[in-house]
Amino acid sequence: MSNELNPSLATSAVPQDKTAFMKDFSASLVVFLVALPLCMGIAMASGMPAAAGLVTGIIGGLVVGSIAGSPLQVSGPAAGLAVIVFELIREHGLMTLGPILMLAGAIQLTAGLLKTGRWFRAISPEVIHGMLAGIGVLIVIQQFHVVLDRSPEHSGPANIAAMWGAVFGGLFPLDGSREEAAALIGLVTLVVMLLWEKFRPAKLRLVPGALLGIAAATTVAQVFHLQVHRVSVPTNLGDMITLPGLAGLQGMTWTGIVGTACALAFIASAETLLSAAAVDQIQTRVKTNYDRELAAQGVGNMLCGLLGALPMTGVIVRSSANVHAGAETRKSTIMHGAWILLSVLALPFVLRMIPTASLAAVLVYVGIRLVKPSDVKKLARFGKVPVMIYVVCLLTIVLTNLLTGVLVGIGLSLLKLLYTITHLDARVVEDEGLTHIHLSGIGTFLGIPKITSALDQVRPDGVVHLHSHGLRYVDHACIEVIEEWVERREEKGQRVHVEMDKLHLRYRTRVSESVV
Repeated sequence: MSNELNPSLATSAVPQDKTAFMKDFSASLVVFLVALPLCMGIAMASGMPAAAGLVTGIIGGLVVGSIAGSPLQVSGPAAGLAVIVFELIREHGLMTLGPILMLAGAIQLTAGLLKTGRWFRAISPEVIHGMLAGIGVLIVIQQFHVVLDRSPEHSGPANIAAMWGAVFGGLFPLDGSREEAAALIGLVTLVVMLLWEKFRPAKLRLVPGALLGIAAATTVAQVFHLQVHRVSVPTNLGDMITLPGLAGLQGMTWTGIVGTACALAFIASAETLLSAAAVDQIQTRVKTNYDRELAAQGVGNMLCGLLGALPMTGVIVRSSANVHAGAETRKSTIMHGAWILLSVLALPFVLRMIPTASLAAVLVYVGIRLVKPSDVKKLARFGKVPVMIYVVCLLTIVLTNLLTGVLVGIGLSLLKLLYTITHLDARVVEDEGLTHIHLSGIGTFLGIPKITSALDQVRPDGVVHLHSHGLRYVDHACIEVIEEWVERREEKGQRVHVEMDKLHLRYRTRVSESVV
C-alpha cells in the first residue's frame, strides 16, 4: 500500500526519517572530533604534513563513505600504515608515495571487482594481533622522539638506541630546553586523556579524550607562550594537494614499486575488512558487502594517491565511535568528511596552534592500546605455537619492517598448518608376545618414512595388531605401503591383524567430504 493511499504511513515516515537524520548528524560530529586529531597525528607519524592526513579524511568521508560496502564504517588515515609510509618516504622521497598508492588502490579495486574480499580476511589471528602489536610498539618508540620535539630515526632499533640520548641529552638536565616544554605538552595531553577515560560522566561518554587532551595542551602552550613545534596547515586548500609524477620513481626498481604497492594494498585491505567484521559484530542494523567495501577502498586510495594524500583504511576506533554514537546510515560517515573539509576551510588558524608534541602523545596512547595482553591470553588457550608466532611477528616488525614481519608471521602460520595436516604418529608397543602398531593423525605420502620406520621395528615372529582408529585421514600411498608389508609378513608365516576396511574407509570418507 502506498503512502498516498495510507496517510498514516506518510505522516509517520517523515518523523522517522528526521529522527534517523538527527542521529546521523550527531554521530557525524562525534566521529569528526575523534578523526580530526588522528588524521593530523598519523600524517606526521608517516613523515608527511598534517594536511595530507586531513585530505585523506575528507576523501574517506565524502567519497568512500558514499560508496562503501560497510555503511557505518569510517575510513581515513590508519596508524597501521604509518610505519610502511614512513619507511617509503625516508628511503625514496615524498614523491614516490602518490604513484605507488594509486597502484595499490588499483589492486584493491580489481580485487573487489573480482569478488576476493573475504579472502583478505583469511589471515590467522596470531599474525593479525602480532602485526597490530608490532605497529603499536613502533609507533610508541617513534613518537617518543616527537613528544620531545625531536625527529624520529629511520628504524625501530635506531629509535630505541636514540632514546637514551633524547632523555639525557635533551630532557635532562633541566635547563628550560625546548624538549622540556614539548615533554610538558605531551604529559598534559596524556594525563587529560587518562583522567577522562577513567572519570568521564556517562552523559559525556561520546566526547573523545584525545580532543580534550589536545585542547588542554594547546591552551597551556598558548597561555605560557611555549616555544614548541606546532602543526603546519596551509591557508589555501589547493596548497594541500600535490599531484603525483613518475619522476619520483626513478630511483626504484619495478619489483620494489610493485612489491610496495602490493604490501600497501594487502595491509590496508586486511585492516579494513577486519574492521568491517568488527563493526558487524557490534551492531545488527546493516551488514557488510566485503567486495564492495574493498572496491570502495581502492577508489579512495587511488584518489589519495592522485592528490598526494595518505593511504586510507577502514578504522575501528572511528567506526566504533560512529556506531556507539547512534549512526543509522552512511550519511554520518559522509557528513564527518564534510566537517573535516569545513574545519580546513574555516579554522586553519586554530589547527596551526596545536603543538606537534600533543598529537604525538595521542599516538603514543593509541600505540600502547594496540599492544593488548588479552590477545596473548586468548592465543594461549590454543597452545604455545600461536603465542610464539605472535611474538616472532611482533619482534620481526620492530627489528626489521612491517612487511617482513607480516610475511614471517604468515610463513610460520603456513608451516603450522602444514605440520597439522601432515603430522602422523606411529608407535610400536610390545605386550607379552603381541606387537601393537598404533597409527594416529594424518597419513599422507609425507608420513611414509615414519610408517616404514615403525613397521621395520616389528619382530619377524609373533602376532601383530595394527590399529588405525586414531587416523583422521590416510591416503592411498600409505595404504599401499601397509598392504605390501602385510603381504610380505604373511608370506613368511607371521600372523598380522589389520582392519583394512577401516583404512579404506578413512580414505573414502575424507575424499567424499572434500568433494562435497
